[in-house]
Amino acid sequence: MAKSFDVSKFRKDLTKSISGMSSGFNDPTDWISTGSYALNYLISGDFHKGVPLGKVTVFAGESGAGKSYFCSGNVVKHAQDQGIFVVLIDSENALDESWLQALDVDTSEDKLLKLNMSMIDDVAKTISTFITDFKAMDEEDRPKVLFVIDSLGMLLTPTDVDQFNKGDMKGDMGRKPKALTSLVRNTVNMIGSLNVGLVCTNHTYASQDMFDPDDKISGGSGFIYASSIVVAMKKLKLKEDEAGNKISEVMGIRAGCKVMKTRYAKPFEGVQVKIPYETGMNPYSGLIELFEKKGLLTKQGNRLKYVNLAGEEVLEYRKAWMVGEKLDLIMSEYDEKTAPVVNTDEVDLEQATVDQIEEATANE
Repeated sequence: MAKSFDVSKFRKDLTKSISGMSSGFNDPTDWISTGSYALNYLISGDFHKGVPLGKVTVFAGESGAGKSYFCSGNVVKHAQDQGIFVVLIDSENALDESWLQALDVDTSEDKLLKLNMSMIDDVAKTISTFITDFKAMDEEDRPKVLFVIDSLGMLLTPTDVDQFNKGDMKGDMGRKPKALTSLVRNTVNMIGSLNVGLVCTNHTYASQDMFDPDDKISGGSGFIYASSIVVAMKKLKLKEDEAGNKISEVMGIRAGCKVMKTRYAKPFEGVQVKIPYETGMNPYSGLIELFEKKGLLTKQGNRLKYVNLAGEEVLEYRKAWMVGEKLDLIMSEYDEKTAPVVNTDEVDLEQATVDQIEEATANE
């Protein structure tokens, strides 16, 4: 009689003998809001989640597009609200304490460690040293930690520094893209089974390809492949007053966000989030447009109509829909409203197989 295969022993032997290997699934258990319900949904498929721990998330865009506002501001603030310790690595020497505090970031030492670094090698060593010490701790003593790098695009390689010192500013022979790819790949592998996350900002440049007009993210394709979630951002001018009336003066930015890569929702979906200079971002910004696109809000004259699950109509002007309670209602009913409808006349749900239900849904 053949001896049964001892899976537990095999798993234990593998994880002991192969460095950096873990077994089982590493689905995210902790999510951090971006501060925008619409962007949260496009990234995670949930209005209240956002970016996960255990993964690498990149926000890439041109200067002034709102990358730091989301990553070093909103994400850090919401992480701290959940008791997550934040290590903020500033490579641009641009994150002033007063600016962070204005975004409700707690800059006290027990909540935030801010490091100023310019070298990719130093960032890699910092993360590697932290993970080594983190793994040496008992599991119940390990804190939840989020690394934020703002930004990857400003980090230097030893070649950059050497050429600057010699006054011979040639190209880096592709070393920087390789170094960034290596940094992200190694970090993804190290944090996958831990309650540690990495959120980065990066730069983009205009596409020269008429068939693919989206801005290109610096750092090379390998860096993008290694990242778990990629959000491309574009800076647009906000020319409207507090009441939503069109004016000629620029009152803020419209952050055009397109989720280029995610495993938790449909990719290549976009939203425009308004960030007025005076008041900051309304977390509901972009939701009305998202719900219109999904067919939940429909135009009726110069107003927008929503039919709730009870079959009751809610008819309001666009400005009135920005009141949180109304949009909260749609978010709470969203999954049921957008779920496929099964034809129960043709399929007995108590007896139906999965294939029958899928077939009935497809016919609908």
